[in-house]
Amino acid sequence: MRIIELNEKTKSNLLEDLLKRSPNQYTQYENTVNEIIEKVKKEKDAAVFDYTKQFDKVEITADTIRVTEAEIEEAYTKVDAELIEVIRKAIKNIEAYHMLQKRNSWFDSKENGIILGQKVTPIGSVGVYVPGGKAAYPSSVLMNILPAKVAGVERIIMTTPPGRDGKVNAGTLVAAKEAGVTEIYKVGGAQAIAALAFGTESIRKVDKIVGPGNIFVALAKKAVYGHVSIDSVAGPSEILVIADETANPRYVAADLLSQAEHDELASAILVTTSREVADKVNEEIEGFLQVLSRREILEKSIENYGYILVAESLQEAVDAANEIASEHLEIVTKNPFEVMTKIKNAGAIFLGEYSSEPLGDYFAGPNHILPTNGTAKFFSPLSVDDFVKKSSIISYSREALEAVHKDIELFAKAEGFTAHANSIAVRFENDEN
Repeated sequence: MRIIELNEKTKSNLLEDLLKRSPNQYTQYENTVNEIIEKVKKEKDAAVFDYTKQFDKVEITADTIRVTEAEIEEAYTKVDAELIEVIRKAIKNIEAYHMLQKRNSWFDSKENGIILGQKVTPIGSVGVYVPGGKAAYPSSVLMNILPAKVAGVERIIMTTPPGRDGKVNAGTLVAAKEAGVTEIYKVGGAQAIAALAFGTESIRKVDKIVGPGNIFVALAKKAVYGHVSIDSVAGPSEILVIADETANPRYVAADLLSQAEHDELASAILVTTSREVADKVNEEIEGFLQVLSRREILEKSIENYGYILVAESLQEAVDAANEIASEHLEIVTKNPFEVMTKIKNAGAIFLGEYSSEPLGDYFAGPNHILPTNGTAKFFSPLSVDDFVKKSSIISYSREALEAVHKDIELFAKAEGFTAHANSIAVRFENDEN
């Protein structure tokens, strides 16, 4: 990995480099995505079947697009029993964490007859997109479905592209079943997003779409936003580690590579106050590259978006971390909790040398669907809040409204809305002045 001194110029160059990875930079695919969406809107199932044959090389029909219970049962026979038990343990942790996020409706009543409040209601239906292809991500299945389930969403459907054999990855099916999905469909890509957003003969429209995907999926989610809600337009994975002289270089190197192996666009950044740690981490990375299975991806990722930044002080390192606003942030310092109090922008924060990033990916409980490409400055991890909506409650007695009606009428007239003012005034037009 390249080792450079951290200063305003190098930080600016780094931020500019990282932004190249944003889905917003891939506008050349937007026309293709829009064509797919429009065709699915018009031709519905027929378009979905056509695109599945074209892109996934699989023929599906109205009779085969939905995963059957028999297919799910078959999946259980193909997944190691030990892995199923681990999935169940992870589900308990994820559910327990998200239960703590639940909000209740509330009401505040006053003696003068005013009742104000907030009604919290689950979203009616959610579509979860799960990538297919060579890789399978049962962990992402859990992270998308479980907060929706905890929130009380009644209909949670999943779409995922089929393999060449026309089947869905067994691990994906088992995770979805264990998490509580209600329907699963064999369709991927932008055509799946369009089907979820507008509905087809086989797939009913949903209210919100969540889940990661390739650039076509990301742009499709962006295009249908407004017709449905979405979680975010996700970019490539990223990790930033803040380390001082007390950090274990071998641990840090392993953690950086844990994200770099996602794909060639993944970003792995170390910001350290120790040049010695920087050099040793670099050495450890070279050693790991000789033995890890995804070496080609790792090398390209590190070459393109891997950095070791040497900072003059811990505060300078923190400032850089806040500017980068990484998806995953590890703090491996003498007092990580103290450093954490200074962090303003990060998707998930991991404290101490035994809180490595994969702990959050698979098992600890917090959601691993996180803001990327600097959006942690204004976005949050996927949570129960993403699957509920809130309605304001207002109730005034006659006496309560009488005390303030002239104020409201004055305000409305000042804005030129006489009908607004009249709506209040008519309730007191027979009163004696």
